[in-house]
Amino acid sequence: MKLVSYQVENQNKFGIAKDNGIVDLTKRVDAADLKSLLAADLAQVSEFENEPVDYTFEEVTFLPVIPNPNKIFCAGVNYDDHRREVNRDKTEKPVIFFRLADSQIGHNEAILLPQESDVLDYEGEVAVIIGKPGRRIPKEQAFEHVAGYACYNDATIRDWQRHTHQWGPGKNFEGTGAFGPWLVTRDEIADNEILTLETRLNGETLQHTTTDLMIFSIPELIYYVSSFITLVPGDVIVTGTPGGVGFKRNPQVLMKAGDVVEVEVSKLGTLRNQIKEG
Repeated sequence: MKLVSYQVENQNKFGIAKDNGIVDLTKRVDAADLKSLLAADLAQVSEFENEPVDYTFEEVTFLPVIPNPNKIFCAGVNYDDHRREVNRDKTEKPVIFFRLADSQIGHNEAILLPQESDVLDYEGEVAVIIGKPGRRIPKEQAFEHVAGYACYNDATIRDWQRHTHQWGPGKNFEGTGAFGPWLVTRDEIADNEILTLETRLNGETLQHTTTDLMIFSIPELIYYVSSFITLVPGDVIVTGTPGGVGFKRNPQVLMKAGDVVEVEVSKLGTLRNQIKEG
């Protein structure tokens, strides 16, 4: 099943994404939003899968998959080819930084190139959305806490990322964290299934990898993060980008106004965003 957050006439809604549009769940289930639906019971949704769509995709504005997550954790340098291209030493523990919910946008919305910088880079990634709360979650039980998966573009303002050793500012400009188009529920993806990730800029493939090449796997990331904080439904773990980022290419390939960037992950769909000045 594909679950989506969206907006119609300035009203936030959530629903089931089908091939030809969206079945609106807003008034069909007892939940205020997709995050609260994950905290309740996804089983109540299955009876509506065969309902006719209420909206076509052209009628809606996509929101980030979870517009209001409590926490967004991002894994840095979690593919070895990316670790090598940025000249980072191997670490025994994951590199974790944080993204703010207000920095996120949805599918088909504009990634903003801010007036403070022209060094905007792409980072295609797989996001894991938590569906069951837990603290100190054992690796062998980690997938039981997963609601589903989505595409993510951790677009980064590189010069601001490198002002200090703390990456926060460069990772949290408004309108840079693209998250979507929808959440594909865990039952559609086998645990530890190898997914293919590809990032394209104006149609040219610049990143290509498979998820088995992560340094720290999804269970390892869930175990590590839940060791220091309780994970709750709607929390997001963004699992890291592979090699091929633009600022490490020669010559550099940075995103500029008018460009179109796509992150495609097998079984999860394609997240598409245009770049505009903001």
